[in-house]
Amino acid sequence: MTGDLALGDDGKARCSWGGSSPEYAAYHDDEWGKPVRGDDALFERLTLEAFQSGLSWITILRKRPAFRAAFDDFSIAKVAAYDENDATRLMADAGIVRNRMKVDAAMHNARVAAELAPGELTELLWSFAPARRPRPAGMTDVPAVTPESTAMAKTLKKRGFKFVGPTTAYALMQATGMVDDHLLGCWVPVIR
Repeated sequence: MTGDLALGDDGKARCSWGGSSPEYAAYHDDEWGKPVRGDDALFERLTLEAFQSGLSWITILRKRPAFRAAFDDFSIAKVAAYDENDATRLMADAGIVRNRMKVDAAMHNARVAAELAPGELTELLWSFAPARRPRPAGMTDVPAVTPESTAMAKTLKKRGFKFVGPTTAYALMQATGMVDDHLLGCWVPVIR
């Protein structure tokens, strides 16, 4: 095993970060890199990636059930209707990351997404998925930003979305299967 792969107790080789905790192993094996479609599902991932900015993903992963409860399972229609009372409620919720700029961005982004036709957010985000490429050989081959994530962020900002820089956009692409950044040798099958 290279330092970029970790062999789990189950005998499976995982990307090293996927073997660092039980939560990461489950997320790595069952979700990360698998295609996600649907406006609400992608709104959830976009929102969580924005909340992750400046924090470790494990923090968000552990708080995800509380996020889902606090944000009505990331229903775009429901979050778009939030008002100042909801912002106050969210800022008082110790189960989530209490950052006013991120809370405001989530509510704002829901309003922007609500103005799109059904399925349009999914179509828009997936339009930036690059052609399939070989899996990276090691962690140093995994980019933080790509031309596609830069273009996605630029387009989202132009449409009015907030807290969607190129790094956040690329993390979204990785998490939702728009790109496959599981390392060469990782047991997770190629899906896309």
